[in-house]
Amino acid sequence: MTLIGRSRTRGVETLSLDASERRNALSAALVGDLAAALTDAGKDTGVRAVVLTHTGNTFSAGADLKDPPAPTALTGLLRQIVELPKPVVARVTGHVRAGGLGLLAACDIAVASRAATFAFTEVRIGVAPAVISLPLLPRTDPRALARYYLTGERFDADEAARIGLLTVAGDDADDTLAPVLDGLRRSAPEALAETKRLLTAKVLETFDRDADALTALSARLFASAPAREGMTAFLERRDPEWVV
Repeated sequence: MTLIGRSRTRGVETLSLDASERRNALSAALVGDLAAALTDAGKDTGVRAVVLTHTGNTFSAGADLKDPPAPTALTGLLRQIVELPKPVVARVTGHVRAGGLGLLAACDIAVASRAATFAFTEVRIGVAPAVISLPLLPRTDPRALARYYLTGERFDADEAARIGLLTVAGDDADDTLAPVLDGLRRSAPEALAETKRLLTAKVLETFDRDADALTALSARLFASAPAREGMTAFLERRDPEWVV
C-alpha cells in the first residue's frame, strides 16, 4: 500500500503525503514511495508540474523516530526534487516541522495557508538540521535561520514567507496557488526545464560540496546519547534531561 496519493488535473500531478495517522512523518517507506512517485512524474510527458501536498492537519512532522529513513535516502529525495525536470510546488495547509521543512525548501515554489505553522525542532531532541540545510541555506534568510535553528521556536506562515522558506502565504492555499498553476500550464515544458536548471544551479552546488559531510553528521547525531535521550523524552511526552 503506497503512502503517496496521486491525482492529475490539466497536466498538474498532485502527490499527497498520505500517512496522516503518523502526521506524515518521514518514514523509510514514505520517503521511498515519494521518490518513486517523483520518478514517475519526471518521466511522464503528460506532467507539466508537480504539486506536493498532504492529507490531515500536518504537512510533515519530520523524521519518523520509530522508522527513520537512512540519511542517504533523505538526501537523495531532496536532491531529486531539486533536479526533477518539472517544477515542484509545495501546497501546505497544516503544520510543518523539522525534516518537513527540507521538503519545502527543495521545492521550486512553496505556498501555504495562514493556518500553517513551522518549526525547526531538531535541537530540542538532541540533533541538528543537517541534511535539510542543503536546500535551506542557499534559499533562506541566514539571520532568521540562525534564530529558528538554534531555538526551535514556532513561527507562522507570514514569517515563513518573509524569510524565504515560503514563496507566498495566503488565507486560502488553493486561491493563492491558482495563478501559479495557471502560469505553469501556459509555459513550454522545455523552457520550464531549462529555467529550473538556471534557478537550482547554486542549490546543486551546495549538494555537490556538502552532501556527504552533512549526511555523515546526521547519522552521527542520530546515533548519539543526546539524541536517544531527546527522542525518548519526546515519545514519553516529557522534557529531556538537559532542560533548565
